[in-house]
Amino acid sequence: MIEFKNISKIYSGGKVAVKDVNLSFDRGEFVVFIGTSGSGKTTCMRMINRMIKPTKGNILIDGKNIKDIDEVKLRRSIGYVIQQIGLMPHMTIYENITLVPKLLKWDEKKQRESAEYLIKKVDLPKEMLDRYPAELSGGQQQRIGVIRALAAEQNIILMDEPFGALDPITRESLQKLIKRLQKDLGKTVVFVTHDMDEALAMADKIAIMDKGDLIQFDTPDNILLNPANEFVKELLGEDRIVQARSRTQIVDKVMYKNPIFIERDKTLAEALKLMREKRVDTLFVTDENNVLEGYIDIFALGKKDTRNHKVSEIIKEANYIESGTLLREAMFLISECDYKNLPVVDKDNKLIGLFTRANIVDSIYNMMFEDEEELQEEELVHSTSDIE
Repeated sequence: MIEFKNISKIYSGGKVAVKDVNLSFDRGEFVVFIGTSGSGKTTCMRMINRMIKPTKGNILIDGKNIKDIDEVKLRRSIGYVIQQIGLMPHMTIYENITLVPKLLKWDEKKQRESAEYLIKKVDLPKEMLDRYPAELSGGQQQRIGVIRALAAEQNIILMDEPFGALDPITRESLQKLIKRLQKDLGKTVVFVTHDMDEALAMADKIAIMDKGDLIQFDTPDNILLNPANEFVKELLGEDRIVQARSRTQIVDKVMYKNPIFIERDKTLAEALKLMREKRVDTLFVTDENNVLEGYIDIFALGKKDTRNHKVSEIIKEANYIESGTLLREAMFLISECDYKNLPVVDKDNKLIGLFTRANIVDSIYNMMFEDEEELQEEELVHSTSDIE
């Protein structure tokens, strides 16, 4: 558990960066600090590893005051990821990842095992460990920055607007990656952002800051349903608050239940025939157990001899969402990240449905009609009261 007890930060000249912040969150939670520039969100995060020292109050980690922990030991026990990534250009990827483990005097075998395990976790080949940062794309470098923060087996990871400089597609991919790693490894993540959609999509709890004050600290759904004041309402935006009515609605309720798919060992001729019958230009690909493996499209298929090649030869990676995903999260992926559609899988990665723009339109219409019906009911009540 991390606890802020009456935390304030006052700089010389009397400038107040943070004042009397009290909050606590549990091990394994994903906590996001958000607010306008100068709100105190980054200051709060940096006080956790004493990069910034509080003027007043105490911060406790698992009941122990961080003032009583050696600064160097504290910082080496907490992972840290910044927007600029901070990879050392003259070091290989392996040397970058194992920087802290080396300082902790891990033996070479343990360092190598940790690096290979983590690079696999972020879907990069272990051969990449021998390359230099300049040889990697921005998104790949960001993945290395993330696993470097995990390499010394730190339980707490601080992330300071890590995706701010990335394009929307890479950013969304890394958001999903971080959430998966956080859940798989049971890490506590403290994340700073100025992007409300990012905060709502990733956080277990959100801390909203304004001019050094903690305005609201709660789950995304509770904040959407019960904004603390006008500042929070403006930060959220009217559209998000309206869409919060679908907070408990999940994609399973509106998705198409019978997505068109083909097994990986089928021929391209069979795939072409199925596409023609169903009048589609893409097919999802599964294995014999209905586990999603990707998709194929008519354009790739047209470049091959359909009689002598298999579907497995032209599979492309598919972005997907899991059963139980909130409708507002799926809407964000379709509308903001410009995905054509998203297959839905169960906990075993088996294909169970398809979420499309048409599903979004249907949901919006339903919400609009519900609003209209409620308005008519209110008018009826008022008119009845007038008669009485």
